[in-house]
Amino acid sequence: MPGVEPLSDQILRENREVLDRMVGHRFVRDIKADRLPKAVFERYLVYEASFVDTAIDIFALATAKAGTISQKRRLISVLDALANEQVAYFERTFEALGIESGRFDLDVPGVRAFRHGMLEIARDGTFLDIVAAMFAAEWMYWTWCSAAAACPISDPFLKQWVDLHADEGFAAQALWLRQQLDEAGEGLSAAERARLSAVFDRAQRLEIDFHEAAYG
Repeated sequence: MPGVEPLSDQILRENREVLDRMVGHRFVRDIKADRLPKAVFERYLVYEASFVDTAIDIFALATAKAGTISQKRRLISVLDALANEQVAYFERTFEALGIESGRFDLDVPGVRAFRHGMLEIARDGTFLDIVAAMFAAEWMYWTWCSAAAACPISDPFLKQWVDLHADEGFAAQALWLRQQLDEAGEGLSAAERARLSAVFDRAQRLEIDFHEAAYG
């Protein structure tokens, strides 16, 4: 419909405060200032690695709920990258840093809530609910990592992690999710658009608590 605000613009506008809280989180500030404690980074890596398995489930559900073969192809490529690239990154990094993931409690509240909350959105929601939740996560990462990539980061493993989320491939994924929202949003009611905005808000709040958990 002519004159209708793109759905992603509406979502970002309505959730500016919570998004700003996440991209301004002390985890992000510490990385930009090159002062992130080693213990915090290692704890975060273990938590994030544990979530990859959940992310595979989430994108598998998105693939099953997608309405077009084009969407399914794109999501299958995401699943391939998660299973064969991201998992391998964590395996290499843990070996290089001597991280024993079994020593970490993966059931702390912020980590557990993130895992269960994001999976609940995917399991019980629509394809667009999943898109809105993952747009919240990936747009957030691309936003702050793009800024942090320009800062001096002395830890090469942390630098690699930031650069992975600032590169063109990750940007393309975030922009694809945004495109899905905008294309579908043109035909949605005000109530449906508001519901997807609320999904974004929920996912962003789960991210904030997840990143806070890295500080123990």
